[in-house]
Amino acid sequence: MSDKAIQVEGLQKSFTGVEVLKGVDFDVRRGEIFALLGSNGAGKTTTIKACATLLKADAGTIRVAGFDVARQPDKVREAISLTGQFAAVDAMLTGRENLVLIAKLRAVANPKKVAAELLDRFGLVDAADRRAGTYSGGMTRRLDIAMSLVGAPAVIFLDEPTTGLDPEGRIEVWKTVKELAKSGTTILLTTQYLDEAEQLADRIAILHGGRIIANGTLEQLKQLFPPATVEYVEKQPSLEEIFLAIVGERTGR
Repeated sequence: MSDKAIQVEGLQKSFTGVEVLKGVDFDVRRGEIFALLGSNGAGKTTTIKACATLLKADAGTIRVAGFDVARQPDKVREAISLTGQFAAVDAMLTGRENLVLIAKLRAVANPKKVAAELLDRFGLVDAADRRAGTYSGGMTRRLDIAMSLVGAPAVIFLDEPTTGLDPEGRIEVWKTVKELAKSGTTILLTTQYLDEAEQLADRIAILHGGRIIANGTLEQLKQLFPPATVEYVEKQPSLEEIFLAIVGERTGR
């Protein structure tokens, strides 16, 4: 069995005559967190959708979990989950009801047991029977990711998972993503936040002008730049560190 969970070669996609992807190539190893960086309009979401069978590529080949996306889309869908930029949570249902619903739709055995296990895993037991519409942004995103784990997919696509979250919510999601990778799940995420890629990714690819222009570990990408001038300065805390310290002190964390 190949150690590659995702293989993309020569991916091309155009919309109304505008070439968005001009030959994208990358691969993701099993159990790896792979971050796809790029500015707005670079084609990150288009790449995710093509990998997840939601868009048909104009050219190129994509294999996910060992299956060809063009020829075996049903097999690919059985092996993956996709969490988009906006949470697919039903605000009128409780957290538990959302999970049970997805478990039933995916024909998973014992939906209530699966829901209970995921609620416990994602720290949502106390809020399990509250309407999801009352959840904070971080809790909603955690529930969204928990829903994507129903059926134990081999590959999860996370399209800008922390967009719109406050610093606490972002850190909650980061922790969740790291735990998923430790359990062996392969994760391909897109993000505009450089610190997010630094915190999470085993490898990083930069999508620009319709192509991957850099691909490697953070250390490998750093080597693409000239050596920095070494200066010794007092390290000041970042605004995020200050915010979290103050909030933690006020809440007794």
